[in-house]
Amino acid sequence: MKYVNANDVLPEELLSMIQKYYQGGYLYIPKENFYEVRQQTDYKIELEKRNQHIYLKHLEGRTNGQLGNIYHLSEASIRRIISKEKVRYQKMKEIIEQILPLWGIENKRLLQIYPSAWEINDSYVIKVYDDKKQLERNIKISEILLDCAILVAKTVLTKTGEKYVEYKNSYFLMSKELQGSNISDIKDKTIAWKMGCAIAQLHTAFARCEKEVEFWDNSLLKEMKGWIRENLANNEWKILNEEEYTKTVEMLESVYDYLPKQLIHRDVHFGNFLFFEGNLSGYIDFDLSQRNIRIFDICYFLTGLLAEETDDAFTKMEWIENAKAVIAGYESIINLSEKEKNAIPCVMECIEILFVAYFISMNDIKHANDAYKVFRFIQSCESDIKN
Repeated sequence: MKYVNANDVLPEELLSMIQKYYQGGYLYIPKENFYEVRQQTDYKIELEKRNQHIYLKHLEGRTNGQLGNIYHLSEASIRRIISKEKVRYQKMKEIIEQILPLWGIENKRLLQIYPSAWEINDSYVIKVYDDKKQLERNIKISEILLDCAILVAKTVLTKTGEKYVEYKNSYFLMSKELQGSNISDIKDKTIAWKMGCAIAQLHTAFARCEKEVEFWDNSLLKEMKGWIRENLANNEWKILNEEEYTKTVEMLESVYDYLPKQLIHRDVHFGNFLFFEGNLSGYIDFDLSQRNIRIFDICYFLTGLLAEETDDAFTKMEWIENAKAVIAGYESIINLSEKEKNAIPCVMECIEILFVAYFISMNDIKHANDAYKVFRFIQSCESDIKN
């Protein structure tokens, strides 16, 4: 074993501290167990992700009992997690309280409804942005959609007529609160049909937005062949094997040029499509809107139903019936081509492969495996969906 002089390797302050406990002899310092440290770090990251997910579900209206059943925790543990997460967002709440007078609001009753959004006095919603360009683009989208009689939130101007407020490197947009909430009975086929109609109505209005606002022109096929493949390969194809990936991508590539492209929402789920008394009451959150294949929105919504963490999961037949209702609702407004219909299972599978790759990049192996299970489920439904 090689001995070195502590004066040559330790900072003066640290050496002085050590000398308070030990001087004039040889001191053995064991190597750090990097594997153990990495294990502890990974576990901590997983816990943080789980806690954030629990808090988001809490904001969406899940009870402590429901969350306890989903995550196999006691209600007391759920309460502690939610309380801890609330503290993390307290600072932003205090900032919002400081700037509300810029809109002429003095009486402040704030309720957090999403990690980046707060309800104000049961009448308004204030959303926090880090990206100024994204905020301005979303404002423009809302204005165009309102002109098309699409149900979106109207921006509330400040007392000086500004559309948003810049404060401490963040941007704050206030809008009128839309009536309604996200659906809790996700198996309701009538609601599924209305969701199909809602997606088609939005697509119709989006055709106008495309002409007036600059959007990110994205390609699911390029994503599949780019960062998605890279992440899966870096993971040595441990969750989804290379043969499964290749077969799915080749199937998508064979039809991709025939699939209509347009501006889409890109994040279609019941949290972003609001309903009141059984009818659509509004659309929210256009942060991910982009130009891509049209059927992506339908497929994303339907795969999202399978990813819902509920005690009452879909059976194969229930999900097929819901898929049928959504597509029928969409086609009551916009006709899908035969190539689009035949491509729906493949696009769904690509979306789940996308999530496998995304969760791998986040070192979230649990959710990567969950996405792979949905991928395999959709594979088992291919012929039923096409029929």
